[in-house]
Amino acid sequence: MSVIFKYLRKKEWSMAFVSILFIVGQVWLDLKLPDYMSEITMLVQTPGSEMSEIWTAGGKMLLCALGSVLLSVITGYFASKIAAGYSRRLRSLIFNKVSSFSMEEINMFSTPSLITRSTNDVMQLQMLIAMGLQVMIKGPILAVWAICKILDKNWQWTAATGGALLVLFILIFVALFFAFPKFKKLQILNDNLNRVVRENLTGIRVVRAYNAEDYQQEKFEKANEELTHTHLFTGRVMGIMMPGMSTIMSGLPLAIYWIGAVLINNSADMQEKAELFSNMVVFSSYAIQVVMAFVMMVMIFILAPRASVSAQRINEVLNTVPKINDGSKLVTDTAVKGEIEFRNVSFKYPDAADYVLRNISFTAKKGETVAFIGSTGSGKSTLVNLVPRFYDATEGEVLVDGENVKNYRLEELYNKLGYVSQKTVMFSGTVSSNVAYGENGDGEYTAENVKRAVEIAQAGEFVENLKNTYDAQIAQGGTNLSGGQKQRLSIARAICRNPEIYIFDDSFSALDYKTDRVLRTELKKAAADKTMLIVAQRIGTIRDADKIIVLDEGEIAGMGTHSELMKNCEVYQQIALSQLSKEELENE
Repeated sequence: MSVIFKYLRKKEWSMAFVSILFIVGQVWLDLKLPDYMSEITMLVQTPGSEMSEIWTAGGKMLLCALGSVLLSVITGYFASKIAAGYSRRLRSLIFNKVSSFSMEEINMFSTPSLITRSTNDVMQLQMLIAMGLQVMIKGPILAVWAICKILDKNWQWTAATGGALLVLFILIFVALFFAFPKFKKLQILNDNLNRVVRENLTGIRVVRAYNAEDYQQEKFEKANEELTHTHLFTGRVMGIMMPGMSTIMSGLPLAIYWIGAVLINNSADMQEKAELFSNMVVFSSYAIQVVMAFVMMVMIFILAPRASVSAQRINEVLNTVPKINDGSKLVTDTAVKGEIEFRNVSFKYPDAADYVLRNISFTAKKGETVAFIGSTGSGKSTLVNLVPRFYDATEGEVLVDGENVKNYRLEELYNKLGYVSQKTVMFSGTVSSNVAYGENGDGEYTAENVKRAVEIAQAGEFVENLKNTYDAQIAQGGTNLSGGQKQRLSIARAICRNPEIYIFDDSFSALDYKTDRVLRTELKKAAADKTMLIVAQRIGTIRDADKIIVLDEGEIAGMGTHSELMKNCEVYQQIALSQLSKEELENE
């Protein structure tokens, strides 16, 4: 777990060192109180003592108590500042790391787990630092100092204190032995609960459409019950410690006073009795301080196991090396623009046995529209996702503008692309902020360009009818828009970027045939010199493409124009006849 603290800055280490000095001062002041108490006790028992002397000793006790409180407040301030700054930095590091992950790493951790690691796990470490500086450091210092103070007082009282500490250690060991294995399980169960809640909220329409509320409720209850029972088990185990520690703290003074009473009763000399009484009062105070010190350390034993598990989970994210990184050279200029080439590309997903794509080779020249069609699971989306390097080709090369995509800095590569995903993504904000999304690329994100992109995407009519038009609010995920509206705004986002290459991954499926045809016609006019890769299921969407590539079980089954494929590609003929009649195809 110590590795996680390397993210603390020098300033924070300095503040921690100053906090230690304040803690030492606080301990010194706390341990001076019994000395003044002993002095007052002796003055009260000594004939002829002046009241002013008692008042002076009492005033010193008050000053020590006030000074201890002041130093405690300062230490708490520093501890909170260090913990808050550290957790902010850690969350930022996790977010930036996750942002650099490819789909392989994200799928390896899962989205709910990454959310838990950046929130709940960071909070556990924040609590450890905030409490640790105040308790973990103070505890050992107080314990050692207080023990040194009482060692030479009386062996019977020392033995009683040692016995109390032994019982306390046994209590701690037993509690941690049973509770520690459950702490790691708690974080996993938190991930599971987040997953169930997230599934229910994102799929709420499907849940309601299938009357599956009870089914989802059962899933949630199962995850919630398991988490609750684990929390209760660890809480009960740790709960045993509190009454146990209270018993020890109450029983130790009783033992000291009982031993002291026996010693005083057996003593014949009045002076010796007075000294024994005074030492008993002082020893009792010091013994309580010793037990308090170990109770403080017990609090850390309660926090540390969960924090240790959280640190391990956070380190797993921060130490993961992304499989997809920036290229080794700066590609600033290329001989060709807007050209894509696949050279003998094969691909299989991590840990998969079979290839999804096999020996794919084709070229899309500048200004060409290349379409991909095939049955479900034939590898269409996987193929176009190799261009922006969401995954890297297992074998072969993918080239953009004559350069292997692996040689590009990711930012440069993305600036060449306008990507519209299969699953429409909308962000909370306005219509304008969603269309003019991001700050890179060649697009000019002016109000005029946003409006132009929306018009080309055939979204102008419905946007103009919205309240506040282009400043209309869009909910997270675009839940206040229809599927077709979201799809058109996603297309407008790519158009506004003004890239060299457009990638449409089944991005016209929610549009009616008329809107689909008009949109593609307007897009062809506005982006005549741009290269387009289109994944589609409908023949009508791709039949005007310059080149159509037919995929079947991850291999190219045919390549050519619509008319060529209708003559020589059986797979394409079957797809076409499943959507259009022979008469419609002949009329074309």
